[in-house]
Amino acid sequence: MPDSSSTTKKPHRRLSLVATTWDVAASLAVIYVLSTVPTPLYELYRERLGFSGVTLTVIYAAYVVGSLAAMFFLGRLSDQIGRRPVVLASLIAGVVAVILFLLADATAWLFAARIVSGFALALASGASTAWIVESHRAGKKQATRIAIGANLVGLAVGPLLAGVLAQYEPSPLRLVYVVMLLLLVAALIAAWFGAETVRERRPLREVEMRPRFGVPQEMRTQFLVPAISAFATFAVLGFYAALVPSLLREGLHQPNRAVSGAVAGGMFLVASVTVALVEVPALAGMIGGLGLLIPGVAMMVLAEHARSMAWLIVASAVIGVASGLGYRFGLEMVNEMAPDDRRSELVSGYLIVCYGAISLPVIGIGLVTATSSALVADTIFGLLVAGLAVVALVIELLLRARRGAQTHARA
Repeated sequence: MPDSSSTTKKPHRRLSLVATTWDVAASLAVIYVLSTVPTPLYELYRERLGFSGVTLTVIYAAYVVGSLAAMFFLGRLSDQIGRRPVVLASLIAGVVAVILFLLADATAWLFAARIVSGFALALASGASTAWIVESHRAGKKQATRIAIGANLVGLAVGPLLAGVLAQYEPSPLRLVYVVMLLLLVAALIAAWFGAETVRERRPLREVEMRPRFGVPQEMRTQFLVPAISAFATFAVLGFYAALVPSLLREGLHQPNRAVSGAVAGGMFLVASVTVALVEVPALAGMIGGLGLLIPGVAMMVLAEHARSMAWLIVASAVIGVASGLGYRFGLEMVNEMAPDDRRSELVSGYLIVCYGAISLPVIGIGLVTATSSALVADTIFGLLVAGLAVVALVIELLLRARRGAQTHARA
């Protein structure tokens, strides 16, 4: 055990806790901007570097390697050494990722940049969310909403910014990353002045890095619906972050990068507004998200078959609402069901589902496209997502009927 006299420190008071909440939320948003900045640029990279569609999907999904590494081994780091140093480290990792993108003149550089950006994102996500919850005095639910909102706003800004700069300004594969460097430096300065909220901190030499995650056996049935909901929701988020520009270019014959950035960014923006405005019980919100996901993906596939931009815009709006509901209220359900002494493990298990969902289906789409066509691959993907949503809804109805029967039997 560390000596409390040497590890107990007063929190930094450079900013008030209220100011720290929004300071950290802004820094978190910047990291998430980095995660979707390449969205409108993947097709341009593909043209210039000559890689295949399958390689494009693997480059996109490579970030999950860095994300899982950060979550497995450093997920509890900020609990031990403090929020500020971990968030600062994540932003520095973001700077490294941007430099790798700036230097990218071969496919290997893109893989490296995506892995490092995934590491930065996962490192920032857990520490920043905990920092926001601890510095925001209005309650955990509102703090969680702020963190998720920052996440989705960042995801929205990334493709919007990159699409406009790539379409209308010189150096489409360079300028946006110069802007990202400036944003990350600003975020570093902001995080430096944040008020530390972890009072008892360990020195680095005493940090425990053993991974802790999983779902307690007695909670696996209860966990099943949020997990399936998360997989379906994040699979669609992954599709928008990686493949919507390809859909627009090849399916709808719309090569304008600003348009592809607007479609992807607009979906994330609708999701962020949904998170901010909707206030319902967690279960109702999650079920609402699942219900909307089914017509959303149906309209997305219809848009590709009909080559209709109007249908795609409507589909994106519906999917945005569904994603905002599913993301926020699925996470709230997991937090509500988790006992205090197992919460970090259960949330980590939930995040593993999310990270897998946002990357693996995209690779599957790339493989099917290589052997048939994008239209066939996207149709299969839409059917699978809708099927998962239906399965989750049916399981929830069965669980509700069983709970009702048990309550009636006890009465």
